[in-house]
Amino acid sequence: MTGSYAIRTERVDVSVGDGPPMGAYLARPTAPGTFPGVLVGMELFGIDAGVRDVCDQLAGLGFVALAPDFHHRTAPGTELSRDPTGRARGFELLELMTRTTVLSDVRAAMDHLHAAGSQHVSMVGLSLGGHIAYLAATEFDLAAVAVFYGGWLPTTDIPISRPEPTLSLTPQITGRVLFLVGENDHVVPSGQQREIADALREADVHHEIVVYPGIGHGFLGTDQATSADAWRRVHALLTSVEG
Repeated sequence: MTGSYAIRTERVDVSVGDGPPMGAYLARPTAPGTFPGVLVGMELFGIDAGVRDVCDQLAGLGFVALAPDFHHRTAPGTELSRDPTGRARGFELLELMTRTTVLSDVRAAMDHLHAAGSQHVSMVGLSLGGHIAYLAATEFDLAAVAVFYGGWLPTTDIPISRPEPTLSLTPQITGRVLFLVGENDHVVPSGQQREIADALREADVHHEIVVYPGIGHGFLGTDQATSADAWRRVHALLTSVEG
């Protein structure tokens, strides 16, 4: 989806309060005034071209988009290749993340957007970042979260989903949730998709789950038609909570 706003982009430092600043990528409209803020949760690979493109698209739609470097504590500035070697390194870094530090980073990024004038802050997360967005929604007053194929939610397979599975925290969510996933996603298999749907429904969270038939993981960067539909839904969600 192409927006109508001209944008500017920059690398910024975000104060986290318990150590060196956290690097982040910021994209925003060049037009004067304040705009709603959106955090963008990166994938395993860091703030790469795909993540920057999501920020740029959001900025073009009239949002201030900030992608924090969630690897900043262990490997700041990491941008991994999307191949088996990069994926393996990404999983090594994932094992060094903790729930406490990730939530601290999200809080710092939210504060950064609020300080820049964004009254409302939402979050869009991709894969690992989708898990982080869901987790953040259980802890913070995020207006809405859009989760692109967020994995490991019902399990304790990764440190940020411990000591209890992130999915078990669903009753703490106060904002709106959009969960986007492919029918054939190997990271979020059908059984887990049902668990997520059940948890959101039982907690009476305002939500929408979209399962794309015949589609696998990572479709935002690989399937143009599915990506276009997903962007339309994300834009509608974020616009609905602006007021």
